This record gives sequence, C-alpha cells and structure tokens, in this order.
Amino acid sequence: MVIETKRLILREMTLDDQKDICNIVADPETMKFYRKEFLEQYALKWITWNLDNYKKYGFGLWAIILKETGELIGDCGITIQRIDGELLPEIGYHIHKNFWRQGYGKEAAAAVRDWGFNNTKYNCLYSYMTSDNVPSYSTAASIGMKKIKEYLPEGDEEGMLSVYAITKQEWELLNNNWIS
Repeated sequence: MVIETKRLILREMTLDDQKDICNIVADPETMKFYRKEFLEQYALKWITWNLDNYKKYGFGLWAIILKETGELIGDCGITIQRIDGELLPEIGYHIHKNFWRQGYGKEAAAAVRDWGFNNTKYNCLYSYMTSDNVPSYSTAASIGMKKIKEYLPEGDEEGMLSVYAITKQEWELLNNNWIS
C-alpha cells in the first residue's frame, strides 16, 4: 500500500524501519505532547502494532518518506483509538522535529484523509491531541477538521484532550470548493 503526494511517499512500515522509527518515537522533543514516555525498545512495539493494524483493518500508521532523499521522517495514517469512550478512526501523525514547519504533516494528513474517505466505510474521521498541542491541532484544522469537543480522560490528571473531526460530507464540499 503506497500513497504518493507531491513531496512524500507513505508506505507500510517494515521491521527494517526500526532504527528510523526509533529516532522519532524515542526523541523527547518530537514526542513531547504524547502522553507517555517512549524508550528506544518501544520502536519495535510501535512497528509491530502497525503491522497488526494493517492485517486487522487494512490500514495503520504509514512511514512517511521524503521523495527527494528517501529519508523516513515520520508516520501518518489511520488507527482505531478510544476517544472519550468510543472506538473511532483517528488520523494520527508524528513528524521528526528536524522536519517541523515545512508542511509535511499537513501534506501527509490530507493524503490520509482523502485515502480514508475513498477507501473505508467511515463517514467521519477524527484526530485528538492534548489541548496545548498547537502544532497538532493546527494540522488537523489545516485539513478541514473542526474542534468538536474537549474532555478529560477518566482517571487522568494530565489535562484535557481536544477532539477534531471532519465528516465525509464536509470533505466532499471542501473538495468541490478546491476544484471550482
């Protein structure tokens, strides 16, 4: 499974990606808004979880590769997440800090959004993040998602989570506006 954009290739992760994925998920600054600390050995679990998602759902987080250099700079895709008590399809993205502020997150997330509406049965796609994660909610908003709620996870004292969403109907209207 491959998605291509102007500057990126999104493809399934493989076990050979472990070193590159480790550089992303074990970097404290890159993952500073993620609600748990990742250690180097977690990269293999991250990849294995996605390999399992590909088999179970036909999607997961895909490796983001720069076309120009072939470098793996992050991941983006759809995973099923528990969001305020519901299992929902979530567009997630993680870009290594060395590649922030270059539009790669938006480019990858928009491609995943389009793939999701064209290739799954879902009528709504979500993204959620800590309420203070400005880069993440800015990316969600840049692909047409709107904030639909905030909630405090049960038994969690780390802070509020924000939930963004876009329906298939909103996406279709967005696409029609871009075309005309």
